[in-house]
Amino acid sequence: MSEQGGVGIVTMIAGAGPVVLMVLTVLILFSIISWAIIAWKFGFVRKSMKESQDFLDSFFDLPTADKLFAASENYRNGSLPRVFRAGYIEYSAGRDRASSSSLKERIRLAIKREVNAESKRLSRMVPFLATVGNTAPFIGLFGTVWGIMASFQNIGLMQSASLAAVAPGISEALVATATGLVAAIPAVMGYNYLTHQIGLIERDMEDFAPDFVDSLLKQ
Repeated sequence: MSEQGGVGIVTMIAGAGPVVLMVLTVLILFSIISWAIIAWKFGFVRKSMKESQDFLDSFFDLPTADKLFAASENYRNGSLPRVFRAGYIEYSAGRDRASSSSLKERIRLAIKREVNAESKRLSRMVPFLATVGNTAPFIGLFGTVWGIMASFQNIGLMQSASLAAVAPGISEALVATATGLVAAIPAVMGYNYLTHQIGLIERDMEDFAPDFVDSLLKQ
């Protein structure tokens, strides 16, 4: 975009009415928050996947659950190590007192609770991206409709339907639609990517749980 074009857009925004300015402010705020969530959760999910994979390597290399538990302390951000620690703590608390079937059920429930908690932890703030993706285009459209209505009012006040009379107001209004799309598109892309990655982690946790329970009871 040329410098003259950038100045023109700034001039249009500065001359917009209060409703259009409010719409633009909301959309810009949505966009900033969305990008912050995308950046934060992208790093968060990648770290969880990496540490889970590193832990799985240890899981197959280390011979005992006690050594695995000690190793899991190095992977505090990984989802699978968190699930492992929850099951191991339940196993340690009941292995000398509970029957095999009772202990298995207690470990299974502890793991299930941790899997649910981990899913919530991974998904936190992600639904906001879906909200922005669904609502931002309509918020921008509202600003556009309002701006066009204001342009038609100006036609009546100026008693002129010339392009010079209506073009500034319509241009200001269309900026709202463009801003809505600019806010919505990255939010939708970020939401789709993150939900896919989180879904992979959730499947890994579900696949890991039965094998882990069986391996504990064989100790």
